[in-house]
Amino acid sequence: MQARRIFLATIAAWVLGAALPPDAAAQSAAEKFYAGRRVDFIVGSAPGGGYYIYATVLARHLGQHIPGNPTVTMRQLDGAGSLVAANELYAKSPRDGSVFGAIFMGAVVEPLIGDASLARYDSRKFNFVGSANREASICFAWNNVPIKDWSYVFEKELIVAGAGTASSINQYPLVLNRLLHTRFKLITGYPGSREAVQSIEKGESQGVCGIQWSSFVGPYQDWMTQKKITLFGQIAGLDGDATLNKLGIPNLYNFVKADEDRQTLALIFGQMQFGRPYILPPEVPPDRVAALRAAFDETMKDPAFLAEAAKAKLPINPMSGAEVQQLVAQLYDTPKPLVERARTAMKP
Repeated sequence: MQARRIFLATIAAWVLGAALPPDAAAQSAAEKFYAGRRVDFIVGSAPGGGYYIYATVLARHLGQHIPGNPTVTMRQLDGAGSLVAANELYAKSPRDGSVFGAIFMGAVVEPLIGDASLARYDSRKFNFVGSANREASICFAWNNVPIKDWSYVFEKELIVAGAGTASSINQYPLVLNRLLHTRFKLITGYPGSREAVQSIEKGESQGVCGIQWSSFVGPYQDWMTQKKITLFGQIAGLDGDATLNKLGIPNLYNFVKADEDRQTLALIFGQMQFGRPYILPPEVPPDRVAALRAAFDETMKDPAFLAEAAKAKLPINPMSGAEVQQLVAQLYDTPKPLVERARTAMKP
């Protein structure tokens, strides 16, 4: 009798499982894994910077949308422009979906066009959860510099502050000097964008070039209203960023003359389409990748999340994990001559 009951229970469980659509079955498996669990969120950014603020807001809401409602716990691991965090996620973190991370967009393309000896990972093998924003970068100088637009840095030196190897405020001035022969003088070594920007007030530098607009507009709104700085350029797509266009910020591409330069810059700056990327290590089970991607997409629409992001002045213009994965694959399929030219321009 007991054997018969076990047999019937097994059949019933099998029938019930077979009746579930594939998505529901995967959701059920993911819920079983995440229920009561702590999810480790590694943030490859110094506290106070834009990436860290975005991650902080995301961490407060994401767990409510993951099946099983796990606790999301942030852990800061900055260094070398997120390369330390990316290496950790690739080689050392568990591959079971219990750990994910926030890394700089530059760290995603570092193995392709940067220093592969420092970026010891293949970005195509990460599982991309999504990106919170499509970015545009700005360049600005303190108000004691007589600068109006990009033409100044083609003629005169401008001292700008940089950070880690894969940070955009480090990379972009170097790239522009090498490809377009601008005259940025880069001071490196600041822990993050916040410290780099603060160096201007201390008189250690004259400006910053390559900082994300979303990282800047909230914390430093008063600098613009009080005219302490001059926004002299934007780095975005060929048509520029809509908001920055309305503010009259000159687009870099208006000053690029050669097609080869334009194509190389498009490869380097293509990373801005996934400006705030979140990643899982390689080989995470597909049902957990799908669960975290769905949770991310739901969080990006969550009224409570959007309200907190708006209060912190964080623009939200998300890209799904699948879209980021596809774009990263396309960037890594770029013809080798163009990649080599970009890599030469990116060398520290």
